[in-house]
Amino acid sequence: MTQSTQKRSLVAIVTMFFIFAMISFVTNMAAPFGNIWGFKYEWAGMAGNLMNFTAYLFMGIPAGNMLIRYGYKKTALIALAVGAIGLGIQLLSSVVGGNVVVIGGENPTTLNLFIYLLGALVCGFCVCMLNTVVNPMLNLLGGGGNKGNQLVQAGGTLNSLSGTLTPLLVGMLVGTLTKETTMAAVAPLVTTGIVIFVVAFIIISFIKIQEPQANLKQVKYEHSPLAFRHCLLGVIAIFFYVGIEIGIPGELNAWISRENFEGAAAVAGSLAALYWLMMLIGRFLSTIISGKVSTRAQMITVSSVAILLVLIAIFLPEDITFKSPEIATLNIMSGQVPLKCLFLFLCGLCTSVMWGGIFNLATEGLGKYTAKASGLFMMMVVGGGIMPFIQDWIARVLGGGTFGYINSYWLVVAMLAYILYYSVVGSKNINKDIPVGEEPVDLRDL
Repeated sequence: MTQSTQKRSLVAIVTMFFIFAMISFVTNMAAPFGNIWGFKYEWAGMAGNLMNFTAYLFMGIPAGNMLIRYGYKKTALIALAVGAIGLGIQLLSSVVGGNVVVIGGENPTTLNLFIYLLGALVCGFCVCMLNTVVNPMLNLLGGGGNKGNQLVQAGGTLNSLSGTLTPLLVGMLVGTLTKETTMAAVAPLVTTGIVIFVVAFIIISFIKIQEPQANLKQVKYEHSPLAFRHCLLGVIAIFFYVGIEIGIPGELNAWISRENFEGAAAVAGSLAALYWLMMLIGRFLSTIISGKVSTRAQMITVSSVAILLVLIAIFLPEDITFKSPEIATLNIMSGQVPLKCLFLFLCGLCTSVMWGGIFNLATEGLGKYTAKASGLFMMMVVGGGIMPFIQDWIARVLGGGTFGYINSYWLVVAMLAYILYYSVVGSKNINKDIPVGEEPVDLRDL
């Protein structure tokens, strides 16, 4: 490999890492922003999150087709432009429609909520396209297999760093939630997001990225990626995984932010930030060991441990409390909260490796079908909207409070059980007789 080739590969890797961080920045705004709306409209707590992830259902396959038709760079640029527009619409909800009643009743729903939801949907289109770009390219840049997973986990480390900071900053800006709290409280963060998208657009415009999908325009697909059992079951696993990843910190944030003490929203944001910090640590450790420890072994281990942690959180008496960690350098605030919270945010260590692990296992051996499979995976990210919405509904049906919120985590246990099944049995490729051809380009040779 020549020195110029190594430089091109490094630029491509760094660019994908940057995009990975932006995905988490936009996605993790939805849950804490939802707390603002949910305090005024009970049903709206996870509505923004639902809209954000519903976009994947409609954009998953088109995003995969965009990747083939336009390439990685153009798809990323389109996504960044859409993201800036989506955040702009959310920002608009802080100044427009607050006095316009759309749905009457005892607690009339105003237009600004629906403006926000539209912005969340548009941002969902953005992160779907960005995800479609970053995952297959990082996997291919690593050459697939354990090395490909290692590169995905490395990018995921930056993703988790961004995810750690987002709910933390929202919590710090909001402080204590009241019915008078509006999106104006988080306008500085939304504005910063818009600026970042614009800067990222400018930077990526000047970066040359090799297009590994260029030869796929003429490729004929004799089968669907779903003809491979391990891919089909992997698609389902992604659906549940994203529901787990978003549901654990989302419900934790919603639960603690409604506790009756000063600065509850800030402490809740700090606990959610600790979850994403655990994900950062987990992905960093996985980056180190993934070249030597198989993806399957990692997945079996983390899914088993995650089930144990959630069960401990469910059965632990609620009157046992602890002072949550305070990390001054990250502005993470502490508060006296149920010890259950500790085991929930520790789950981030386990969920940290699941996205890259499932993607790696489910696309192994797919050859030319990898890009098509990526689009299907993006569709199933809608699970991050549907499953937390169901979990939040369960919490409210059970009366809210500690009892309602903690028992909603039985849904998380069920989803983790499926992930464990997939890791042990479902990820085995039993369709090796189907011709897959070669990957269009080995990115290690670019």
